[in-house]
Amino acid sequence: MEKNLLSPSETVDALIDAGVRKVHLSSLQMVLLGIMAGAFVAFGAYASNVASHAMVADNYGLLKFVQGAVFPVGLIIILVVGAELFTGNTLLFLSLLDKKITFEEMMKNWTLVYLGNLIGSIAFAWLVYNAGLFSTSEGLLGGFHVEIAASKTNLPFNVGFFRGILCNFAVCLAVWMGTGAKDMMGKVLAAWFPIMAFVVGGFEHSIANMYYIPAGILAKGEYAGEAAVTSAQLAQLDWMGFVNNLISTTAGNIIGGGILIGSVYWVVHKKNSKVKSPELSYQESEVMSKS
Repeated sequence: MEKNLLSPSETVDALIDAGVRKVHLSSLQMVLLGIMAGAFVAFGAYASNVASHAMVADNYGLLKFVQGAVFPVGLIIILVVGAELFTGNTLLFLSLLDKKITFEEMMKNWTLVYLGNLIGSIAFAWLVYNAGLFSTSEGLLGGFHVEIAASKTNLPFNVGFFRGILCNFAVCLAVWMGTGAKDMMGKVLAAWFPIMAFVVGGFEHSIANMYYIPAGILAKGEYAGEAAVTSAQLAQLDWMGFVNNLISTTAGNIIGGGILIGSVYWVVHKKNSKVKSPELSYQESEVMSKS
């Protein structure tokens, strides 16, 4: 009977091979697949706002759980349909450390995919705005977008950075487990739980913020009156605040995914190939026990 789950060391190999394939996509493919991933993440972000925007603010835990329950749809689509997401591609560190790709190839992929994610996310926000959907619940949804965006553009740099680390620690665990799962339901569950947890935890995902903040900027002029924000907070909700947030959260995302997940597991499973991985030792002991 064929197993439906890769072992940890097999998942490392699968991710290394995936990294090689990713850097050998054409530039057009990287950008287009990046645009799709940005739109998919924005889709999940918008849907989570719709699900939670009218909830009472004093039940914060339940509000975050509802957001977290809906938001993962974006990564689930990416894992199943196929697209290029910058935060997941921080795991290209595995392929780099294994000397299967070059630093220049990794940076080209990151740059073009990041650009594509930006285009896709902002385009989705623009479509939602022009569809008149921010007027939902007499403008409460638009005001909720303004609140979320303002909270993000008012984060101190160090706070955004560390929340970015925590976020991509969770996201890359979802990508890792989704890669190890060999059937549809396995990929869905692998994506849902870690992504739900990062949303509930209030962490910062740079690509999701490419939707949240531009959407808030678009909604600001018409729906700021529906938002529970101060004038000082509202003043920080602009394109410069957007760029500042992206710099801090992106740097954190790279460390959280590439270093804390990718690099650590490469050291465990690949740095010294003579050291048996835990699951290999277990399999050998099973064989010995039956001989």
